[in-house]
Amino acid sequence: MTKLYTMPGTCSLSPNIAVAWLDAPVEIENMAYGDHKKNAYLEINPKGKVPAVRFGDGDVLTEAAAILSWLGAAYGKDSYARDTELGRKEAEALSYMTSEVHAAYGGHFAPGNLAQSEAAQEEVKTRTYETLDGHYTRLNDNLQASGGQWYLGKRSFADTFLYVLTRWLDQTPLSINDYPALKEFRSKMEADEGVIKALKRQDMEPIG
Repeated sequence: MTKLYTMPGTCSLSPNIAVAWLDAPVEIENMAYGDHKKNAYLEINPKGKVPAVRFGDGDVLTEAAAILSWLGAAYGKDSYARDTELGRKEAEALSYMTSEVHAAYGGHFAPGNLAQSEAAQEEVKTRTYETLDGHYTRLNDNLQASGGQWYLGKRSFADTFLYVLTRWLDQTPLSINDYPALKEFRSKMEADEGVIKALKRQDMEPIG
């Protein structure tokens, strides 16, 4: 049985939603926070991060963008094919969200990895929130230009990761009220049956 490993509050919610949207035959194993650093999981993913997919033959796939690409190829049929315009744009959007935007959160979640002194860490945080504001402004504008409902004008896996990013925003000094298209998008996503199902499977609640 193919299994997707998740953990509350993490970006593993993105492929979890994708599994729900596709009704893919993938089991969800939601771990308690901290279990990702224990030997049992490190034997599956030595990076000690989620998400990860373990296949029936023992092969393991990590990184959200890669897992989403596999899900689309395996169960998405033509709607997620990379040789379509939507598929190409989806790959581009996911690359941006999972690398640039996600990476920018390093200064928020772990400023100590970037600076030693308390003063230097505060400077890192200040620059981090400036960078994140730029990213969220771009995401908001792109969503609005696409009609406001879906990031690419049609539903894609980019929406699953964008939803994660709109949740993380509330952990920062930034306010989603400054990004009205993203605020409306988050509200609509939380009324989606697949999103509701994925949140429950990951012991998470809608933000509202």
